[in-house]
Amino acid sequence: MFNNKRKNKKKLLVVALIGGVTYAQAEVLVILPESGPMARVASSIKLGFQSAYEASDEKEPIKFVNSDQNSMAQLLKKHITKKTKMIIGPLSRNDVDALIKAKPKIRVLALNEGSTQVTNISQFSLAKKHDASALKNLLEKDQMKEIYAIRQAGTENEHELFLMALMTQISIPLHVLKEPPQKIKKHQALLLLGSNEWMNSQSKLPKKQIYALSNAIEQDLPIPQGLKFCDTPALYSSGWTDMYTAYERNPSTMSYQRLMAFGGDAWTITQMYLHNSKLQEASFEGRTGLIQIQGNTIQRTPHCFKNTRHGVVIL
Repeated sequence: MFNNKRKNKKKLLVVALIGGVTYAQAEVLVILPESGPMARVASSIKLGFQSAYEASDEKEPIKFVNSDQNSMAQLLKKHITKKTKMIIGPLSRNDVDALIKAKPKIRVLALNEGSTQVTNISQFSLAKKHDASALKNLLEKDQMKEIYAIRQAGTENEHELFLMALMTQISIPLHVLKEPPQKIKKHQALLLLGSNEWMNSQSKLPKKQIYALSNAIEQDLPIPQGLKFCDTPALYSSGWTDMYTAYERNPSTMSYQRLMAFGGDAWTITQMYLHNSKLQEASFEGRTGLIQIQGNTIQRTPHCFKNTRHGVVIL
């Protein structure tokens, strides 16, 4: 009888070990540039991703791979195995296109937009067109009929993609000026495209009908009263404990905090795909805004805010 019990224990141990090995075989492959010019951006995304992962109940092992100076085809050939359940990344547009060309057969969440779309490759990004869409909705809600935009000298190229995206989405006239108009009439909007310092150097700004992009909002720096902007909601809410953890690990400017929030949302989307690899439709309030999944298209809509004499409030 003692021998039978010992045999049964051995059998249970073998079953447990087999179960553990089977579970450990499933992993998520994250491809990011850990060196090179995009390393700091990738580091912030990785930090947000890891913090959100650790705050969740998921047990899937995460494997990080450096994409810098590596062929995407070679990386996939080397690191995709039978245990790979999903791929997150890459980050650069060229690498996303190279991954699409390589045609991986498993689910992929690319962290940028490629030139084409493939059924099993979803593309999540901080694209300017999403920021433009949020501002367009705000301008229309405020019943603006005309937009005057002024740009900080030397930042023209930085704001070109945003302006192009906004002009393709909005039907009201948009005029790019070198100097702000002396007077803003009712239903005319003044759009400030520049840094926080430059924005605050503008004299005699109106107290209403003024708008800016999120990159003009910096931590602990003044914001013109009445200014409206659309930004990452996690920066203005204490509801995301994983964001606080990420920030504690690496205090940084708001620009990099936005990337941490992006990484956190990337993990939330990953988690949804892990639970349902054939997911076609979903939406949730994320760290970077409202996230909507339609097929392999992921739309990100930032929240919009206004600076009042009592501080920044959500609109």
